[in-house]
Amino acid sequence: MFDSLGAFVPGGNMTFEGAEKGPLKGFGFAVKDIYDLKGYVTGYGNPDWQSRRRPSTAHAVIVQKLLDAGAMVIGKTITDEFASSLDGQNYHYGTPANPEAPGRIPGGSSSGSASAVAGGLVDFALGSDTGGSIRIPGSYCGLFGLRPTHDRITKEGVLPLADSFDTVGWFARDAWLLNLVGEVLMDAKARVDVMPEKLLVAVDAFEALDERSRQALRPHLERLEQRLGKAEYVSLNPDNLQATGLSDTPQLGLLGLAGLFQVLQGREVWDTHGAWFERVKPKMGPDIQQRMDWRKTITDEQVSDAAEKREFFNRRLAGLLTPKTVLCLPSAPGIAPRINENSEVLMAHRSQLLALTSPAGLSGCPQITMPLATLDGCPLGLSLMSARGGDLELLSFVEKFCGGENESQSLSPF
Repeated sequence: MFDSLGAFVPGGNMTFEGAEKGPLKGFGFAVKDIYDLKGYVTGYGNPDWQSRRRPSTAHAVIVQKLLDAGAMVIGKTITDEFASSLDGQNYHYGTPANPEAPGRIPGGSSSGSASAVAGGLVDFALGSDTGGSIRIPGSYCGLFGLRPTHDRITKEGVLPLADSFDTVGWFARDAWLLNLVGEVLMDAKARVDVMPEKLLVAVDAFEALDERSRQALRPHLERLEQRLGKAEYVSLNPDNLQATGLSDTPQLGLLGLAGLFQVLQGREVWDTHGAWFERVKPKMGPDIQQRMDWRKTITDEQVSDAAEKREFFNRRLAGLLTPKTVLCLPSAPGIAPRINENSEVLMAHRSQLLALTSPAGLSGCPQITMPLATLDGCPLGLSLMSARGGDLELLSFVEKFCGGENESQSLSPF
């Protein structure tokens, strides 16, 4: 296959035919280079890692499941090094193109998978989401993407980054195909009796956007209210302690959540791979190297404090996300930055990204990004989150919602 987008890893024709029959027969998919494919090295986006690994002896479990359902593997896609960035720019292998926003980054770390789907090279693609690596590329590249409930789908045969945050995930251009893949991977269909009926809107998340981004998303929020009724406006992590009714509850705002995520995830990354990094000293891009160097300095006290605050946040979120309830928030703080944006701007942008992606990461709740809005001709995603285990109902709702809606009068305050 001719790779016009720079989305696929070099090194061979990594294709596998699916079963002769199945619900996904006729569909081709790509696999992020953290999933095992039989006979090939899982490269993790880094040449030093790849050169020290042997070819896999079996496919990752969910790759095999998709093959058994009739889908065909088209190839392996580029990932940011060690699946450890949200930009989509790999120091060694380059930046996959963003077909929906030329000249702008595709988002990472599932960069190649998002590029391949957005460019029509495959029908859907496997990525992963630890800190936003499905939701951010989905928003930047104009795709549907699901970060499922933590541990809802097996990660056997998938390279780990931070296990208590890692999830598999996938992209599609159409909501119905995103849903169909979910039904295959979860061996089930949505339950009619627990479909979403109530809408929450994360006020602090929308207030984190600039005015133009809020206005671009506003009509789609109104459509959600038309479907589900007048929204209840809530704060994910209010700065005001009294607003929670629990004055002893630590509340740090959304950037505070990002800080908790970075500490907890960073320690897990170092616990998983630190010894290898210290022994091998792999050549990494400057931003990834800086991040790894910081991760080894995280103290036990920082981890203990962050873990306690994570529990407070998760209890509060569980009280908001009751059954049949969905929470709406922006997928990203804006459209994709330009490829030539300087590193300091991208680093500041990363903090804004994590402020929006950390709630699902910390709680393990499922979240779907929907390609509903555009700004300056570039995609801008809107997300829905539900309680843990509500993946199929979320997928089914999004399929129906995105199948055609009537515009309504303004109901939202944004």
